[in-house]
Amino acid sequence: MVNEILKSKQRFAEARKVMPGGVNSPVRAFKAVGLDPVFIDRAQGSRIYDIDGNSYIDYVCSWGPLILGHAHPEIVQALCQAAERGSSYGAPCEKELELAQAISEAIPSIEQIRMVNSGTEATMSAVRLARAFTGRDKILKFEGCYHGHADSFLIKAGSGLLTAGVPTSPGIPRDYAQNTLVAEYNNLDSLQTVFEEWGPDIAAVIVEPIAGNMGLIVPDTVFLMELRKITEDYGTLLIFDEVISGFRTCYGAYQNLIDIKPDLTTLGKIIGGGLPVGAYGGRRDIMERVAPSGDVYQAGTLSGNPLAMAAGLATLKVLRDNDYYTDLHELGQYLVRGIEEILRTQGLDYSLNHWGSMFSLFFTPEAVRNYSTATSSDTLRFSKFYRVLLEEGIYFPPSQFEVCFISAAHSREDIEQTLQAVEKALYISHLD
Repeated sequence: MVNEILKSKQRFAEARKVMPGGVNSPVRAFKAVGLDPVFIDRAQGSRIYDIDGNSYIDYVCSWGPLILGHAHPEIVQALCQAAERGSSYGAPCEKELELAQAISEAIPSIEQIRMVNSGTEATMSAVRLARAFTGRDKILKFEGCYHGHADSFLIKAGSGLLTAGVPTSPGIPRDYAQNTLVAEYNNLDSLQTVFEEWGPDIAAVIVEPIAGNMGLIVPDTVFLMELRKITEDYGTLLIFDEVISGFRTCYGAYQNLIDIKPDLTTLGKIIGGGLPVGAYGGRRDIMERVAPSGDVYQAGTLSGNPLAMAAGLATLKVLRDNDYYTDLHELGQYLVRGIEEILRTQGLDYSLNHWGSMFSLFFTPEAVRNYSTATSSDTLRFSKFYRVLLEEGIYFPPSQFEVCFISAAHSREDIEQTLQAVEKALYISHLD
């Protein structure tokens, strides 16, 4: 049982005076669960520690990138060594070349790659490139998939927008909305209908191959295969947004596992080792349109920053040289089976989606496979569930519509403690 978060409450009150909503990212606000956010003081391994002295087993993992856990010694060492050599050059460095080479070797579809500073930058730049390459304006995305906060993507988006119950955002010009088409994830009929009407005008389809921003939704492989086929038939580029799934599902990307080769891929999270990094890459003939090789402009003073490159490269080296993925998948299975047993024992018919070291518990009896089924969840029950978990020292994302992540630093003991807390939280959340 954790202590009351008095210092966090005080600091949050101060933060609200100088930052919108008191946070720098809406998903941190705890608004969806009716709480004030916890202010973190430090983190180590599988745990985070707040400024009130409480310890939590962390399943947010900085929203996915910390696959090795917090403050992994090899990453800390790489960062310290890099910082001693200077924090930013605004010029090429060897680490960005080495990271680019490592990613290209791990993901065969990426023949050339451009480093940026976030997943949003990566997806925004990939779409601009696709429009230039095809000479078309329209893009197609899927309901509930989130590709960052660029204007083109905030149409029926997921993540923080879904949590807040906002389907889009003010401030987006009408022309942007008109050029963004939306289909239903995992629905072939919806996909085909859009292409029958707009196919020759669609520059690109962007999709999370494993949806991770309306909670975790596992794709229908046939759906993704048909998506590849229909984009080829219409001369439309296929962009896989693997910001979450890249190097989380395997050493490489989810596309490696299903043998589908997109035209462009966006990456982030893990390739930064906890620092701000994104990347987009793909076919050489497409990527060579990017300046200075070509005429599609994109730039960033901190792109290829030596600190971020060092952290990302260290992370990939550890993942490449150790068989963490087998252990992560086994730990994920152990946790999921434990939750399923608790649900059966308590007579609760909820949907539990998982893939490897990622999982989401949806408070709905429906099988969750798209936006509409995800949003059938009972968010009030989730809020009650979340409150108890936090009191028991378990740190899940403060939203029904985000993904939980397991890291290589999590232990069986962590999982056992988590299952005990989940059992208690489910029971209490159903006491009226």
